Amino acid sequence: MTTTPARAGAYVLLLVLGALTGAAGVLVHAAWFPGGLLLALLAAAGLFCGALYATGTRSGVGAAAAGWLLAIVLLTVSRPEGDLLIGGSPASYAFMLGGMAVAVICATMLRLPSEGAVSARLGK
Repeated sequence: MTTTPARAGAYVLLLVLGALTGAAGVLVHAAWFPGGLLLALLAAAGLFCGALYATGTRSGVGAAAAGWLLAIVLLTVSRPEGDLLIGGSPASYAFMLGGMAVAVICATMLRLPSEGAVSARLGK
């Protein structure tokens, strides 16, 4: 499959949306526990599955997951003042591992049927 400028733009947009979703999840997951954790994981699942449906390829999920993971990693690093947004709490580990699991689940889902698919049944 060739990469057109529109497809490349979609991947860049998904990368940015993944980073925004990851940053929002970092801020929300521990703030309103357990509702914030569920909200953050549902947002990630919506983004990853939406990327699969929007692009029709697993590369769309990979672009969104790469942005999500980049935001998570950058916000995990502690600052010189000693502040950090993701600590060593079980909620933080559930957010990080749960988001990665959701990305893998969405990436391994079956592809959508193509628009002009011919039915395998005889007489149709």
